[in-house]
Amino acid sequence: MARNIGRTALGATAVGTATVAYAAGIERTRWTLRRAELPVLAEGARPLRVLHLSDLHMMPGQKSKQRWVAALDELDPDLVVNTGDNLAHRHAVPAVLRALGPLLQRPGVFVFGSNDYYAPRPKNPVRYLVKSKRKIHGIPLPWRDLRAALVERGWHDLTHVRQLVTVAGQPIAMAGVDDPHLHRDRYTDIAGRPNRSAALRLGVTHSPEPRVLDAFAEDGYDLVMAGHTHGGQLRVPGYGAIVTNCELDRTRARGASRWGAHMWLHVSAGLGTSPYAPVRFACPPEASLLTLVPRPTGGNGADSSKQGARFGAGADVG
Repeated sequence: MARNIGRTALGATAVGTATVAYAAGIERTRWTLRRAELPVLAEGARPLRVLHLSDLHMMPGQKSKQRWVAALDELDPDLVVNTGDNLAHRHAVPAVLRALGPLLQRPGVFVFGSNDYYAPRPKNPVRYLVKSKRKIHGIPLPWRDLRAALVERGWHDLTHVRQLVTVAGQPIAMAGVDDPHLHRDRYTDIAGRPNRSAALRLGVTHSPEPRVLDAFAEDGYDLVMAGHTHGGQLRVPGYGAIVTNCELDRTRARGASRWGAHMWLHVSAGLGTSPYAPVRFACPPEASLLTLVPRPTGGNGADSSKQGARFGAGADVG
């Protein structure tokens, strides 16, 4: 009996060790491209290819990540949307710019997340499972330097801004908020119906907090793009994300879903991790290429709810 218990314990230990080794040593650098087709454009609009980047959590020495992100330029996107948490180190701005490199020649928009403003800190993992209003910040990060570099290269900072931007010859009404995870969002600054003549009405936020998503939906946006959740970072096969680190429900922690009768939500699982929790399991780091297509002919929100997104299999690149 004791011998059987010992064997069982040894086996469990071996499985646990192998799982941790895989999560920390393999999956967290298994860069993955995901594709989806979303019916969110106005009738008659030409399809748009949108590259969604989020949660790079860049460290200066992460060369593989930098090369992989830079190579995404070969996808020839019409627009790049960056939903924040680019930094994980006070000296990481040059590394982020190397990663974005050729993509900065393309139309792009961004908002920032908590880990653009503050460095990550060691945390008790239990804090992710227990809701707490207390936020513990690390040292300030050089987000102003990153913002200046992105704006200088032509990207638009959507933080509490509404803009009409022409992309691939088509007008897109865009608006964004500062990070709701830090309660920096002021939706009232951008509230109101977006331009109805636009081919797309796009909202951008870092953390997909329901209060912000409801506001975008109420104003008539077609699509909101967000990050923050890391897709759960650790997912249980057959169950999905364990937590989302926000008020969003687990089933929406990664990918596209409907939010209300008209609006779509796309949440990126992101490309990085905190340096103090460098593991991923059943949730590889990802970027997403979204092909946006017109809503069904004659769609008015109610009709468009009958058409779903189409998803391509995740492709490991590099």
